Amino acid sequence: MQTILTLNNLTKRFGALTAVDNLTFTIQKGNVYGILGPNGSGKSTTLGMVLNVVNKSGGDYQWFDGTMDTHEALKKVGAIIERPNFYPYMTAKQNLNLVCKIKGVTNEKIEEKLDVVGLLDRKDSKFKTFSLGMKQRLAIASALLNDPEILILDEPTNGLDPQGIHQIREIIKNIAANGTTILLASHLLDEVEKVCSHVVIIRKGKMLYAGRVDEMNASHGFFELKCNDLALLKTTLEHHEAFDRVNDQNGMLTAFLNQPLEASDLNHLLHQKGILLSHLVKRKESLEEQFLELTKQS
Repeated sequence: MQTILTLNNLTKRFGALTAVDNLTFTIQKGNVYGILGPNGSGKSTTLGMVLNVVNKSGGDYQWFDGTMDTHEALKKVGAIIERPNFYPYMTAKQNLNLVCKIKGVTNEKIEEKLDVVGLLDRKDSKFKTFSLGMKQRLAIASALLNDPEILILDEPTNGLDPQGIHQIREIIKNIAANGTTILLASHLLDEVEKVCSHVVIIRKGKMLYAGRVDEMNASHGFFELKCNDLALLKTTLEHHEAFDRVNDQNGMLTAFLNQPLEASDLNHLLHQKGILLSHLVKRKESLEEQFLELTKQS
């Protein structure tokens, strides 16, 4: 599988503040990657560095297996890292014609790209008449004019209403389905879960997780338990090899698994030790719970 982008200990400092701290991960062709983290975690700064608009303080990055320099590589990249900025009194088609001249690409694909983002019927409408969602979709069309290998989007649904959010997400999925690699930054877990195949989670510039979204959610789950002697139950669980940790909250124990264990087997084991449960439920940690656990303040 072709490597589109590699980051090696990429770092950015603004004076005493380290905004991006030794980030290392790889973007492979044909996937949808999300850089996920709270606001201020270094997502936009990371995108700015690989797009050569923010100078790095340390580390390095390589486009396309290092086979070309950054200037040449960026001709194969489409990106939106700021609010759409078009001429208000020009039509959608006129604005995209201007983008083609600036990028030095032919204008023969303007209508094709407008169709991709659902704006072909508004090609002769002035930009000032567009809603925020339509403006964002026009920006995506402009980023696709050079048929990029990878499309980079910074908070693509920020400020949009639910309908606009849904439209942008569907467009991203359709673009990816046609073979374009996508890298998007978002603080919205829901966005990454619905759109991305892979995720890089960062907080305060540090990487906390990198891998497939579905593998992040592949925990063994946890048990919720109650009985008359919680102290004995907690001690028993803490000494069992299947459990990572046991939390006691409001008269209920939550025991997190580090290996598979069925509820019936646990119930049988505890019964043999004379522990009779009044409550036993096995649950799966949601992606949201794992994300919050990863990004909580230390």
